[in-house]
Amino acid sequence: MKLPLTVVMLPAVASLFFAGCSTHTRYVETGGPRTLVTTDINIQDFSYAAEEMINSLLASGALDTAPIQPAMLAISRITNNTTQQIDTDLLIKKIRVALNISGKALTTTTIGLGGIAEDPLAQGIQQEKEFYSDKAEPQRMPDFSLSGKIIEKRERQNDIRQVSYTFQLSLTNNAGLAVWEDEKELSKQSKKGVIGW
Repeated sequence: MKLPLTVVMLPAVASLFFAGCSTHTRYVETGGPRTLVTTDINIQDFSYAAEEMINSLLASGALDTAPIQPAMLAISRITNNTTQQIDTDLLIKKIRVALNISGKALTTTTIGLGGIAEDPLAQGIQQEKEFYSDKAEPQRMPDFSLSGKIIEKRERQNDIRQVSYTFQLSLTNNAGLAVWEDEKELSKQSKKGVIGW
């Protein structure tokens, strides 16, 4: 029995259709030449800002003024003043890891803004130790707190649009004095499409 041509061709057409719909995914180096560049904040921007801030902070010598080394650092408010929903930990975590590796500072995860600990379990263990042990040393208070802001500014001229991001950080000692501050700015330009601002 001879099958109709449409039945014979169906598997070939289906395989071509699904082959055309498949995606080609590959790993790229973060911050490398193959990563996507958009006007939104992306991982390259956080990597650039974090690296610049780390170098500036370490070069300042501010962390060396702590009476006990390594210095203890608490994370305060990092304000997102942009139009995007971003996790500011993408910036702060990179800085924390680098400072930890440098041996210059350790970050407390049991003291947080508004009494909210980053690690509630560690906070509970610390409180239990202090409550039940006569010999337990009181929790060491941070030498510094780190606060900051990410600001966005948009501009347009004819069909060119520009977005600038400013990353600001301040290191404040436990006397309430800003002992280090820095800001890094980066700008991106793109041609305005048919739809958009």
